[in-house]
Amino acid sequence: MKIGSTQIVETFAEAFGMRYCRVIVTAHDRYWLEAATRELCGYGSSVIACDAEVGVERWLSPDQSPDGRVGVSILAFGFSTDALGKAISNRIGQCVMTCASTAVFDGLSASEERVPLGKQLRFFGDGFQKSKVVAGRRYWRIPVMDGEFLCEESLGVAKGVAGGNILIQAVDQATTLDAARRGVIAIEALADAITPFPAGVARSGSKVGSRYKGLRASTADAYCPTLRSRVESKVVDGANCVLEIVIDGATEAAVAAAMKASLHAAAGEGVLAISAGNYGGKLGKFHFHLHELLS
Repeated sequence: MKIGSTQIVETFAEAFGMRYCRVIVTAHDRYWLEAATRELCGYGSSVIACDAEVGVERWLSPDQSPDGRVGVSILAFGFSTDALGKAISNRIGQCVMTCASTAVFDGLSASEERVPLGKQLRFFGDGFQKSKVVAGRRYWRIPVMDGEFLCEESLGVAKGVAGGNILIQAVDQATTLDAARRGVIAIEALADAITPFPAGVARSGSKVGSRYKGLRASTADAYCPTLRSRVESKVVDGANCVLEIVIDGATEAAVAAAMKASLHAAAGEGVLAISAGNYGGKLGKFHFHLHELLS
């Protein structure tokens, strides 16, 4: 199967069930909003080593945000509710409460499963904090030097899917970078999905395990062009660069839609093949077959 001149390899991406929350951050203007977003999403690419996988779902105009200011919807994924709750509370406390003019709202208010937020951060107020219930939702007002930091008492948590992916193989680095950017931009237009790696792209794809004891993951040697003569390579003839787009989503359908959009956008001249990473179907219960996505 091909999209134009790009071969779509008959394989599948293997993804995993995870927990996620949706955090809505607002600020005085885009400058301060982007500052908070960069901090909140930093070091949030892979739970192999990070405390959570975090990324921007979409930017919100004032008429779309809870308090009539510019905002952003951020999705954060973790392996368990407890781990996610700890990670997101720490991140908001250190990265958003510290950022001038920001406020934080729950983007999954209907979820019964919840993790504390303002309930923990309120102690920073040293007894001067105040709470108020509005429309059945409790908010905390924590005094800070530019006024008050407003945040909800807790965040909803839901079941999500993480690890959808495509692997772009092209003739050179410049062509692969352009294709990867096109693929990420196509996903940015969709709801319920994020690409948590830097600019949405991973250069250091991984496999499970290592020859070094205790290392959970190591380089995906089968997709490293410089190793094609030393390993059982999956790099197609003529390809000299491989980049991966990893996708986390609120639902299986959201990940499938993001992969499909990315496949179409990334294909093009000089992109010899697009494949996907999996572990033989033994580790993740969600399998996204590339040919089925395009049929």
